[in-house]
Formats: sequence, structure tokens, C-alpha cells
Amino acid sequence: MRAVIQRVSEASVTIDGKVKAAIGAGYMILLGVEHADANIDAEWLASKIAQLRVMNDENGKMNLDIKQTDGEILVISQFTLHAAYKKGNRPSFIKAAKPDVATTLYEYFCNQLSSQLGKNVATGVFGADMKVSLTNDGPVTIVMDTKEE
Repeated sequence: MRAVIQRVSEASVTIDGKVKAAIGAGYMILLGVEHADANIDAEWLASKIAQLRVMNDENGKMNLDIKQTDGEILVISQFTLHAAYKKGNRPSFIKAAKPDVATTLYEYFCNQLSSQLGKNVATGVFGADMKVSLTNDGPVTIVMDTKEE
């Protein structure tokens, strides 16, 4: 599983011209599921993100986790995070999980993250054509991959 975590002051996802979800300060997470991923990957990643200390404290230092700031999270499925690009110019997505497996793990990850935070996370719609808007705060962007624990 691969995640791109962006600290945001706001983020939203729009589908068919309608806002599906919107958050204030927190994280906008792009999540890619690989065919070799399992529940344990989702559990590890959710725990790591929930404890990630990149939110500002009262002195403007990145010392707090998202729970300490009552931040919000928006999770968007993103199979293109597993693009292979070494050969040619058209990326291959052969490592990305098939939709039935990826959907299950995406939902499991969102549930695990919700459990870690003690509140729901906002989501897009798996496989939909989504328009994502965000204001990156910092900017702070962290990439995590469960294959690199």
C-alpha cells in the first residue's frame, strides 16, 4: 500500500459536479493498493498515519499528531500511485490491485483509520472520475509505502 499524505488547510472531492466530501485542516491522503497488499498493510499504515507528528504546535513546530489538533482526513483511492514507468513512456499499472481486491482494502484502511482517530474519515468514491481540490499547508507532503516499513 502506498499513501501520499498532504497536510492541508482544506480539501474536497467533487464527482459529477457535486461535492462528495470536504474537510478543513488535516490530511488529504491519496491511497494506492497493490495486488500484494493485505489487511496487515492497511492496519500498519492507518496506525502510522494516525500517529504522524506533522501538525503544528503552539510554536509552529511540527510536533502534534492529527488527533491532538482534531484534524480531519479525506482519503482518495489512487491506483496510479503504483505506476511502473521504466520501460517506454506509457505507464503500466500491473502492480495495482484489481478493483475487487483494492476496493475491499481501501474500505478496510478507511475503517482502520476511523477507528484510530475515533471519528469518520471523508472519502471519495472508489473508481469514480473525481476532481480533487486542496490547499496544501506548509507545504507538507509525506509518502509512505508498506513495502518499506
